[in-house]
Amino acid sequence: MSIFDGLITSKMRVRILMRLFLNPEQKSYIRELADELSASPSQVSEELKKLSVTGLLNAQKEGRQINYSANQDHPLYPELHSMVKKALGMDRIVESILERLGNVEKVILLDDYAQGKDSGIIDILLIGDINNENLVDIIKKTEKYVDRKIRTMVLTSEEFNHYCNIISKRPLMELWNNGKIQ
Repeated sequence: MSIFDGLITSKMRVRILMRLFLNPEQKSYIRELADELSASPSQVSEELKKLSVTGLLNAQKEGRQINYSANQDHPLYPELHSMVKKALGMDRIVESILERLGNVEKVILLDDYAQGKDSGIIDILLIGDINNENLVDIIKKTEKYVDRKIRTMVLTSEEFNHYCNIISKRPLMELWNNGKIQ
């Protein structure tokens, strides 16, 4: 159950908001969302239209399809983006990591969640001098809290620089960078 349930009466609308506001840079079209959310294109289309009318989503026609994305200029955007991250446990994951893992330089979300897809498996890249003993303990506890599986990749700064070209080809979203939550 998410923090949006009860506030927003349409479960499909909640799922669309969660999907598009987790990674606002990501654009999606109706059929893609329908497949991902196991819903009919007409149901998804109806909800996208309602959210676009409110100004929460941007709709951009590209060829024959319309791509939708979170409207980062909407006055409620910062709060909704924050709420989505909290609902998915991203805030708690970052807090846990930073409290006990040593010299963390960056925390990067990879793959599905970086695209805004709640697949149930959160892939995180940690860069810095990480305490691996504490990492195992933190991940185990945080998985229970967020009710999702967490997979981590740990690299030093040098390793990250070496593999940067390969990593940058994957969907990614920076969650924390040298003292700043993104």
